[in-house]
Amino acid sequence: MATIIFERLVGRNVARAVSEELDLSGIKMSANTFIEIAIVGWIAVLVVAGIILQILFNDFAVSVLGGIGLSTLYEVILYSLLELKIEGRKDFVERVLPDYLQLTSANMRSGVALSRAMVMAIRPEFKYFGNDINMMGRQLYSGDTMQNAFRNLAGKYRSTVLKRTVRVILEAEQYGGGLADLLNQIAKDLRGQQIVQKEVSGQLFMYTIFIAFAALIGAPTLYGLTNQMIGVTSKIWSQINIGGLNSASAGGLGGGFIKLSKPQITPQAYYYFSLIAIVLITGFGSFIISTISTGRTITGMRYLPVFIIAGIAIFFIVSAVMGGLFASFGTT
Repeated sequence: MATIIFERLVGRNVARAVSEELDLSGIKMSANTFIEIAIVGWIAVLVVAGIILQILFNDFAVSVLGGIGLSTLYEVILYSLLELKIEGRKDFVERVLPDYLQLTSANMRSGVALSRAMVMAIRPEFKYFGNDINMMGRQLYSGDTMQNAFRNLAGKYRSTVLKRTVRVILEAEQYGGGLADLLNQIAKDLRGQQIVQKEVSGQLFMYTIFIAFAALIGAPTLYGLTNQMIGVTSKIWSQINIGGLNSASAGGLGGGFIKLSKPQITPQAYYYFSLIAIVLITGFGSFIISTISTGRTITGMRYLPVFIIAGIAIFFIVSAVMGGLFASFGTT
């Protein structure tokens, strides 16, 4: 049985880009396997979603468009999870880098060479970063140059801070200087930068509260209230004899100047519109909050499911409460 090579289906450049993303994310998976998951999953979601939508709505156009939309959403989620993994590794390395540099500096002050000092500074709490340092040490012991070893280390993470630190270390090693003191100073600067970032994030906290309130509470509450009002209004219109009112207005005004008609928006259409609008508002709210608090949009994927579920839950709660109130008014 012939094996399908999915890398050939997407092109060499795409396969190379996927392989680089997998390396940055630390996922031990070949590019061909990941592309297979993306393509087969897209087809499966398209078919299954199309069949389910066809059964529910009995509309071919809705099933096709919905299937394409959900399968595209599958690809977006798959890519976003990969990006979140990359961002998580980067954040972790930048968080532990000051401590690691200070330990390396202390080892160098005791008379140990840089390559040995870096390996000796590894601690269990450094996790996969420590494993990469060990690999770099083996690369140096096997006779590779320091430039290649350090650049390979920096290439494992999408971290500008790590790349700049590596460049400074290589320049100091090449041109001479107090490398131990330099590493200690870099660690202090990085820790100071992290403190400033936390202070800025704290000052912007009020903005995140306002956006979260508008996205999670304000919009779902208004949509829930409007949804019940449209339902009540539609029920009232269904009990009115519009033909008789139009005949009376035509006779009274002598020309039928005023024509009454039912609202064109049905409660069911507004209900689906409300759900779609809430998903969009809460989704964009999570990305906006992430951008304000962390400076990166992609990390909003962490809050996205919580925001969407909370917004839809508030919509149903408000709809149920207002529906009960309107029903009690109607019975009194």
